[in-house]
Amino acid sequence: MKITLITVGKIKEKYLRDAIAEYSKRLSRYCKLEIIEVADEKTPDHASDVVENTIRDKEAERIMKYVKEDAYVITLEINGKLLSSEELSAKINQLGIQGTSHITFIIGGSIGLGKEVLARSDYALSFSKMTFPHQLMRVILLEQIYRSYRIINGEPYHK
Repeated sequence: MKITLITVGKIKEKYLRDAIAEYSKRLSRYCKLEIIEVADEKTPDHASDVVENTIRDKEAERIMKYVKEDAYVITLEINGKLLSSEELSAKINQLGIQGTSHITFIIGGSIGLGKEVLARSDYALSFSKMTFPHQLMRVILLEQIYRSYRIINGEPYHK
């Protein structure tokens, strides 16, 4: 299985880059992982809806350049479906059983995802009703994908 993460913005903090590198290394046993960073747009304070939509559309255009036609696309959205670790594991496993060979997870920028990305999404996933920094979400997502593969393979994991 190939897993692609398409994310908006760069990771500046070393501790987050280290955590991403660690989970990337751990995941290499289970899947082919690719992480793609696209540039984010600066969002002015108190931006109007029109300005925010323009920013989301620009970021969406950058994201869509990397979305492959055959990929199953999972977008991270605050109003997406909340899953347990076991349910996410079952979802990834079921996709593989059904013949999906490429899953793309998309993490938007600080103001969310553009309409074009949302329209392409096959599944909207939420990790919480709370908002997390999108840089930290990369670590959380990678950890959950790793945990999913541990569950799929019947290997121990912390509950």
